[in-house]
Amino acid sequence: MIIRIVRMAFQPEKVEDFLQNFELHKKSIRNFPGCQHLELWQDPNQKNIFLTHSQWESEAHLNQYRDSELFKSVWKFTKALFQDKPMAFSSIFLQEVEK
Repeated sequence: MIIRIVRMAFQPEKVEDFLQNFELHKKSIRNFPGCQHLELWQDPNQKNIFLTHSQWESEAHLNQYRDSELFKSVWKFTKALFQDKPMAFSSIFLQEVEK
């Protein structure tokens, strides 16, 4: 499994545009082949900073999404709203520690 975290800082006046666009496309992203999980997080102190957390069956599935028209259209809209350059991290899931 590949875990993908993307940190995005938006222009404060563009936050609502981002949230509306995420709402519009979240089900399509979540239902993209290979996507197992999707979450949107917000920084508690800097309300214009968001992170997406997604889980993918494999790196190939993530790359298929990144090459898709869905991603290209969502990303084109989203990147126009940025205040700073986004940061993306991919990791391989190793284990969960139970209580």
